[in-house]
Amino acid sequence: QPQLVESGGGLVQPGGSLRLSCAASGFAASGFRFDVYTVNWFRHAPGKEREAISCITGGSIVTNYGDSVEGRFIISRDNAENTVYLQLSSLKPGDTAVYYCAARFRRCSKYINEMDYWGEGTMITVSS
Repeated sequence: QPQLVESGGGLVQPGGSLRLSCAASGFAASGFRFDVYTVNWFRHAPGKEREAISCITGGSIVTNYGDSVEGRFIISRDNAENTVYLQLSSLKPGDTAVYYCAARFRRCSKYINEMDYWGEGTMITVSS
């Protein structure tokens, strides 16, 4: 049973940095290796709709969707470790949100209803 588990969230001061991890397991049950899936990071801030941040292909081609992050977040993946990362820097209070990863057995997409698998999210709180 394919699963995605996010980790690395927590409380951080404004201007600080964090690295989130999205660990994949059980994808053999889908009939395909994890490295053929594209993976998105999304975030859901209080009072706002869930928004796509960026997507990465199995070959590490990146598409950025979240103009609001102003180039401060970088997505990457290590297929040998079955893990996708999001490096966040220069964090602001407005970045406070639950961050999710999601996988898709198709090309990169920013639409929530086109994702095949979701993690349960990890919370980031940016506050002094």
